[in-house]
Amino acid sequence: MVFQRSLEDSANLKQKIADSSDLSVLPKIGQIIIDSIINGGKLLICGNGGSAADAQHLAAELLVRLRPTYNRDSIPAISLCQDISTITACGNDFGYEYLFERNLRGLGRKGDVLLGITTSGNSENVNLAFKAAKDMGIVSIGFLGSEGGAALSLCDESFLVPSNETGRIQEVHITIGHALMEFIEDGLLAKEHIRLI
Repeated sequence: MVFQRSLEDSANLKQKIADSSDLSVLPKIGQIIIDSIINGGKLLICGNGGSAADAQHLAAELLVRLRPTYNRDSIPAISLCQDISTITACGNDFGYEYLFERNLRGLGRKGDVLLGITTSGNSENVNLAFKAAKDMGIVSIGFLGSEGGAALSLCDESFLVPSNETGRIQEVHITIGHALMEFIEDGLLAKEHIRLI
């Protein structure tokens, strides 16, 4: 049955990653984001389709609240998947491929961190944002899938899901995304940069 197979495939992929060394980059990524925020920076997140939803979802976890027992100060995060007016204006006036680059150049500052989410690694608008980040002194992190695509060489650090199935890649991305947000929250609380309220 499709439902059981989907659950088993998702669980098997997550277990494969949990048993590998693929997670070893995540504490480093988390520390980069923690250091940026402590130094006045912010996390900017982008992606397309389901990854756009993940970008907005993860930004909300930092801005508002992640865990129900942790009422704490807001943590600065912005999804570059802006409102429909911004998306359609950029698509019409410049081209959809420039959406995240343009938003990053307007909202990003040196010392920020960009998290680009792309299951193929070949999303042109995400990759143009990675290139812009390098120009701007913004550390870029990729949540990638498949073989990493062109994004693998464009971002400073990456977490790669070893799968070609879009749905399974996205399921790992959001699971790891939640764990990363918890790591960031815990790190900022430990440094007393944020407080429980």
